[in-house]
Amino acid sequence: MAGERFRRSLLMRLAWRQSLFRSILLYAVALAIGWWTGQMAWVLLLATLLVAARGYWRLFRVLRFLDWRQQLRTVHGQGLWAALETLIYRRQTETRARARRLVRLLRAYRQAATAMPDGALIVDSRDYHLIWFNKAARRLLGLQYPQSLETSLLDAWRDPRVAEWLRSGRTDEPMLDLASPVDENVRLSLRLLRYSPDQWLVVVRDVTQLVRLEQVRRDFVANVSHELRTPLTVVHGYLDMMEPGDNPEWAPMLDEMRKQSQRMNELLEDLLTLSRLEARDHLSDETIPMESMLVTLRREAEAHSQGRHQVVVSDEARCDLQGSSKELHSAFSNLVSNAIRYTPTGGQVEIALRRTNDGGAALSVRDSGYGIPAQHLPRLTERFYRVSTSRSRESGGTGLGLSIVKHVLGLHQAHLQIESEVGRGSTFTCVFGPERVLVRQPL
Repeated sequence: MAGERFRRSLLMRLAWRQSLFRSILLYAVALAIGWWTGQMAWVLLLATLLVAARGYWRLFRVLRFLDWRQQLRTVHGQGLWAALETLIYRRQTETRARARRLVRLLRAYRQAATAMPDGALIVDSRDYHLIWFNKAARRLLGLQYPQSLETSLLDAWRDPRVAEWLRSGRTDEPMLDLASPVDENVRLSLRLLRYSPDQWLVVVRDVTQLVRLEQVRRDFVANVSHELRTPLTVVHGYLDMMEPGDNPEWAPMLDEMRKQSQRMNELLEDLLTLSRLEARDHLSDETIPMESMLVTLRREAEAHSQGRHQVVVSDEARCDLQGSSKELHSAFSNLVSNAIRYTPTGGQVEIALRRTNDGGAALSVRDSGYGIPAQHLPRLTERFYRVSTSRSRESGGTGLGLSIVKHVLGLHQAHLQIESEVGRGSTFTCVFGPERVLVRQPL
């Protein structure tokens, strides 16, 4: 602030010296001309008139630039100088009033941010040091004002997952379940908002109650699914003991009961698998030979298709993956079985493994089936969500396959991309980062 005042003062002194030098130079020339012509008084009068005319012309230009005809209704005084003085006074008054309004708005915004139940932190996008935080952030993260200002958020929250998340700058992927640095029993979620190139807004929300409710739901689903297996096994056993030959009229009913019993068994297995995946934080890492994985997927696809489709497998990546072989096989198998299930007879299913531009890998399953309308794509991975209920039931789907795929990929730090066009088929792609890719060694 002091430097700005000094700069303005220096510019004012320089402008004053330039004006004074021009006036002295003009009158010196006028004196020389008056002495040479012998008309000193008339020449000095002419020079003075030129100076006055130039001054008033410059004054008129300033007033026209300030649009004084629109700004002034009355002038307290006479002439252009009075108009300029009045206009400058009014402009200063309006500027002060505008500044006061801006200050009031800023205070209101700060009060609103302070009263928010969620924590709000403004951090520097380069080194993540704290610029500002509200009262909720102090409570949730244990920050102290003003001691915590200008310190790094990573120093206040020593969790490697937070550091990795901030460095990646994932505005579309919030962190949903983290322990508070103050209390391990308090669970927090983080969301990152980039509102300027140099500063980010980090929103911290207490999701302890939501996490508890989610855990209750998981336990309920797991317990109910487990408890239903015993009576379902008994029903299935009795159905196997009943021979339709003794009562031919019962044959259609027994076939339908066996079909529904088998469907219920598949549904329970998928629920248990989903509950098991949700309860895990990570999976075991092992080398997965993708060459043999693709062979297995092709064999399963052909067995499921029973010759009704053309199955094409291509391996352009020539690499292996690191992760859980069992879980990834389950995810890939779900995508392949869905492609077979929703592709009409005579269609084609293509399974391809390729490398991505960032050094990762992508396994895609493409079909030439019915296709999916665009409005359904964002919800496909939700539990029990169906694009066509009747078609899904006829094909024998449980509505949990893509949800299982999403959870398996999430545990492998991967994600699912879905592309589809009605009447032209769909493509489901599992995208893995470079940290999950192992270059296949030549034999």
